[in-house]
Amino acid sequence: MKTKKSLFYMLAAILGGCIPIMSVHPLYTDSDIIFEEKILGTWVDDPNSPETTWEFSRMDEPSNAYKLIFTDEEGRKGFFEAYLVKLQDKMFLDLFPGEIPWELEDPNTADWPYNTFFLLPSHTFIKIDSIEPQLKLRTTSNSPMKEFLEEHPDAVEHILVEDRIVLTASTKELQAFILKYADDEKLFPGDITLERK
Repeated sequence: MKTKKSLFYMLAAILGGCIPIMSVHPLYTDSDIIFEEKILGTWVDDPNSPETTWEFSRMDEPSNAYKLIFTDEEGRKGFFEAYLVKLQDKMFLDLFPGEIPWELEDPNTADWPYNTFFLLPSHTFIKIDSIEPQLKLRTTSNSPMKEFLEEHPDAVEHILVEDRIVLTASTKELQAFILKYADDEKLFPGDITLERK
């Protein structure tokens, strides 16, 4: 439970303090993935005080993915595989943990080794409004999404896990949902503007 919660809180720190929406399935198929060199490099909230950094580099394998290293103001790090997804005229990042924290070399060193079989990795999505001159991102958040789903209960398949929304729709259904509501502030309420370091 602590490991699962710590992953949620790490993502919350990355995504501006909000608990992000998780998805069982990715937002992309192979044909939806693009690679944009302009994203590569290190981005910061404030170039005069680079306390929080987003460092994008190209992964060796798969070569169409980014390696995202996020470092917060206290020096804590997160490593994610990030895919740039183009759906019609809109772009999104699909983030997935680059290393699953509960995959231990020796599961017997865990306090509860059998519990590690019951933790699942998941995807989260970020909408990209622009790449240059600033990287402008919009993130999901659990509370506004709850309000949205109260208004549109059949908009997308989902479940609640410990009061957190987890999307269970297929990739095709997710894409249709995201495209239909991409500009709704309750779906992507978080606003992050990054400058190149």
